[in-house]
Amino acid sequence: MNDSGLLRITRLTDEEITGTDTSAGIIEKYFSLSQENTACLQDLSLGAGEMKVGDNYLCLHTLSDPEDLPSGVATDTRYERLSTDRSDCRLSFAAPIGILLTCNHVVNQYLFIDDSAESLRKFEQTARNMHSLSRYSRSNQINREWIEEYLNEAHSKGLTSIRAHCNVMAWSDDREKLKRIKNDVGSQLALMEAKPRHNTVDVPTLFWAAIPGNAGDFPAEESFYTFIEQALCLFIGETSYKDSLSPFGIRMVDRLTGKPVHLDISDLPMKNGTITNRNKFILGPSGSGKSFFTNHMVRQYYEQGTHVLLVDTGNSYQGLCNLIHARTHGEDGIYFTYEENDPIAFNPFYVEDGVFDIEKKESIKTLILTLWKRDDEPPTRAEEVALSNAVNLFLENIRRDNSIRPSFNTFYEFIRDEYQDILREKRTREKDFDVWGFLNVLEPYYRGGEYDFLLNSDKQLDLLNKRFIVFELDNIKDNKVLFPIVTIIIMETFINKMRKLKGIRKMILLEEAWKAISKEGMAEYLRYLFKTVRKFFGEAVVVTQEVEDIISSSIVKGTIINNSDCKILLDQRKYVNKFDEIQALLGLTDKERAQILSINMANNPSRKYKEVWVGLGGSQSAVYATEVSLEEYYCYTTEETEKLELMRLTEKLGGNIELAIKQLAESKREK
Repeated sequence: MNDSGLLRITRLTDEEITGTDTSAGIIEKYFSLSQENTACLQDLSLGAGEMKVGDNYLCLHTLSDPEDLPSGVATDTRYERLSTDRSDCRLSFAAPIGILLTCNHVVNQYLFIDDSAESLRKFEQTARNMHSLSRYSRSNQINREWIEEYLNEAHSKGLTSIRAHCNVMAWSDDREKLKRIKNDVGSQLALMEAKPRHNTVDVPTLFWAAIPGNAGDFPAEESFYTFIEQALCLFIGETSYKDSLSPFGIRMVDRLTGKPVHLDISDLPMKNGTITNRNKFILGPSGSGKSFFTNHMVRQYYEQGTHVLLVDTGNSYQGLCNLIHARTHGEDGIYFTYEENDPIAFNPFYVEDGVFDIEKKESIKTLILTLWKRDDEPPTRAEEVALSNAVNLFLENIRRDNSIRPSFNTFYEFIRDEYQDILREKRTREKDFDVWGFLNVLEPYYRGGEYDFLLNSDKQLDLLNKRFIVFELDNIKDNKVLFPIVTIIIMETFINKMRKLKGIRKMILLEEAWKAISKEGMAEYLRYLFKTVRKFFGEAVVVTQEVEDIISSSIVKGTIINNSDCKILLDQRKYVNKFDEIQALLGLTDKERAQILSINMANNPSRKYKEVWVGLGGSQSAVYATEVSLEEYYCYTTEETEKLELMRLTEKLGGNIELAIKQLAESKREK
């Protein structure tokens, strides 16, 4: 089975079977009907038609008679609750008695591989006996036909004859609950088209035989004959979600049971080779819970020591940022908004250590190209070479002459006053590089121009020691000049920070701001960011809600998607008619498609949560739920009325947002 590559079986060690001083073994857990490592052994009580383990009453249903079995079995079946007309959610045939059975229970499945040839020989003998007795009873004739059919199947297809048994052992410490559990187990067996048989007489015997490693004591009369293929269909292929072993991660919820799950989507998958980078691509239409999930994720990253920088265009992170700001007494949780009287500005030519490496030079060239050329106007090779030479020469001048103040103004003057002479000496033609045209286009960013503040800042954005920073660019998201430049400024600031903070996790999250830099001229810059963060223990996260954006942009596919090994999708039912394109673009399998289209289809009405699909490296994927406390809900909410209610209460309490959140959550609970 290990050689098949489909699954791996490992032999349990002695400690795993019998336990150690600090943790319970599988036998100890079985006798106490508990998964806890600190299991306490319970008394076993055998009564008339009843068995107790400690305070728990046992209830047993068996599949041990061919008459109780379904008329047909399969490896998997369609689960209607999570399927659509465009997708199939497939679960194993026995899933109804597995994770879909919501009570505490154990499913015991036995396959006894006896001497197949000897078993078939006995059946041949029985068939002959039935044939000779068939004239005395029609039932003998029918039995002979069934045995003949079994033998024909075995010989024609070369199948192995085995014995099998399956039972479901459920329990409860409340007799009334046990009645409901008994009905639930029976209903789930009926879903498999099996006849539920509630067994009371054989409970102690079957409990004893089910002790791990004690199948030799199984009573032979409780088994039925079948073939390996059919018996395997009664095996359960699903399991409850398990916590990641990594200490780093985020808290999510098992979508079926509501139990908390510790999930690592960064370090452990990177360590075991499931992914090759920590970058994430998040896609969710408006109202799907996208901002809610990202708030939930970045808060937990921040609490585990990550430096988080967010570029937002919709005030989605204001509540969380204000809370962090209040908790750190203003030391962290910095919220920048672009205001005309206090714009975001920086100096692309400034570096603290005076060293301009290749990455920094490329960043400067990308920025100037963005200022110079329109989206539909790619630079010629001659123009790229001329600009590259100009940047290198100017940086060399700065290095040699300390009196030159590095800024866009001095770079502009260098092009105007010195670089022209150099081009003349090289006999560069005007059509290859039009200096005056170049200066004319960049004049708004030079001293006295409309945007002269942008690239000539005399103070640097000091973000090195701030761990949670939000840049809110809603005011300029429609400004075709400022939006891309300010976004690049922020990304450049993050890259500088990234290089200096060695060994510390860093995250940059771009909401709709990525569109500003996904144009042809800036594709290289975006690609550079996505590839570089990996080397510096960082991750770039792109969040979008418009499917059209990702379908129509080749840059998104070539740069963002191909360099994001972790893909996170929320409710896509709005785009079910376009999902074929999304599936092709993201390279999703049919199984992943079915998982995604099952999101929020069968939510428990008694719980308030939204589901989210997480795919890692194209090999692992699952649907989880984002379910939080009321306090967290009011911190993350993007609903305008709820935000206003929180803001008013915060003002009333003298700016104490933490107390306001607690009081608001408490008042909602009482309702």
